[in-house]
Amino acid sequence: MMLMIDVVFATLFNIPVWMHLFNIINNLDGVKLGFIISLPVFLISALNFVFTPFSFRYIFKPFFCILFICSSIVTYATMKYGVQFDKTMMQNIFETNAGEMTSYFNMSVVLWFLFTGILPCGLLLLVNIRYPETWIKGITYRLISMFASLLIIFAIAFFFYKDYASVGRNNSSLNKEIIPTNYIYSGFKYVRDFFVSPGEFRQTGTDASRTINEKQKPVIMFLVVGETARSQNYALNGYSRGTNDFTKKYNELISFHNVQSCGTSTAISVPCMFSDMKRKEFNSRKAVNSENVLDILYRTGVNLLWIENDGGCKGVCKRIPTINIEPSNSDNTLCKKNSCYDEVMLKNIDEYINNNSEDKLIVFHLMGSHGPTYYLRYPESHKYFKPTCDRSDIENCTHEQLINTYDNTIRYTDYIISKLIDKLIEYKDEYDTVLLYVSDHGESLGENGLYLHGTPYNVAPAEQTHVPLITWMSPGFVSSKKIDLNCLSEHALNRTVSHDNIFSSLLGLWNVNTSVYNKEDDIISSCR
Repeated sequence: MMLMIDVVFATLFNIPVWMHLFNIINNLDGVKLGFIISLPVFLISALNFVFTPFSFRYIFKPFFCILFICSSIVTYATMKYGVQFDKTMMQNIFETNAGEMTSYFNMSVVLWFLFTGILPCGLLLLVNIRYPETWIKGITYRLISMFASLLIIFAIAFFFYKDYASVGRNNSSLNKEIIPTNYIYSGFKYVRDFFVSPGEFRQTGTDASRTINEKQKPVIMFLVVGETARSQNYALNGYSRGTNDFTKKYNELISFHNVQSCGTSTAISVPCMFSDMKRKEFNSRKAVNSENVLDILYRTGVNLLWIENDGGCKGVCKRIPTINIEPSNSDNTLCKKNSCYDEVMLKNIDEYINNNSEDKLIVFHLMGSHGPTYYLRYPESHKYFKPTCDRSDIENCTHEQLINTYDNTIRYTDYIISKLIDKLIEYKDEYDTVLLYVSDHGESLGENGLYLHGTPYNVAPAEQTHVPLITWMSPGFVSSKKIDLNCLSEHALNRTVSHDNIFSSLLGLWNVNTSVYNKEDDIISSCR
């Protein structure tokens, strides 16, 4: 029975690994036949060594039932979307909401789960397993089995060490793809870090003060945090399709062409862009236990409001006023299934603005282009590019359908941004107004077999890390802040920036003086 389980895991649940190995070997010259034959033997032996300690009575069936069920889901996600289950992906899973989780359900995944998860588990529960009569015999048999596995592994290493070392050295992600050890190890790392105390709460910019000119108008800033928008599909950045038809009419609008995200998932990118920690040093646990740039602005007298339509602000907004859009409590015409169109966020803006006449910053966290159900992100009236992919198993749509659907989400977000700019224009006589839009991360749409996002940053494609960032400033804001828009436009074309620049750029736009402000990171400072 143990050998059968080893074989099932080494073959069925590691199909993505074998596909990867096939591509690797196919591009190698002079590969030894013995090396190829040894690969499944090596994996079966390694899994047997790991699994055998869990084959005791009372542990065997529940343990492997759980592994069958979890491995079925992991294999499907890896095989269909190219997902890698590292620590960040486990964080995404633990922090997801019901609406996002159900968006991945479709007939393909249900059938796969039934046949590779539920069915093997059911058969395992029904089969009668004969265990050794005594504990001594049981331990002895298992030690012999584990020792035999080690002998096989050492024998393979003796004959083919150079081949394994070469393939492993040039394809370092392979060992992180083996199921179930990949998600078990990553899950352990996430849970371990979750329960480790992050230490004392860290305040940031406690010396902050804001320079206010009483002769100038108060300021309204709309900060729009996008979801899953990639720069490659922005007409403002050279894309051939009309995905920015609504905002291209604004002369004061500037699009930055070379912007890198902090992560490839919302759980990392959103807290990172508001944090004073840079991407390379960012720690999500520390970020949750630290103040961010919004806390600094709030402390210096800026009236803040966070409007949430993407399932959560990842801890960024927990110390400022927040409105969570709930599909069950919102306008039914703008909500569908477990989510609402971003247009619902446009309601009651006048009420928020007219609440007082002071400086205010409103953050809009969009649902944007969240997949895989891209077709649910825009109303029927915004189905501009056709035919579309109106299903969640996007890998079964044609590439044309998928791109059309995704481009519709980008175009709809552009519509939302244009409405927000129009609203700011309405208040130009009473306020100096500004809008900043930036996406949290990009998206893969089948390029190189990858879908969605969440690929480890060091191997992630540009589609997942190259994001749009645009600014719009009213003439009054430009004048009061003494900003040279021609200079800024030139920088937007030629300068490479990232989420690391958001922290100091926001402080600079609000004239905040603090030791944590870095002028070099402020994308506006060189044009003032």
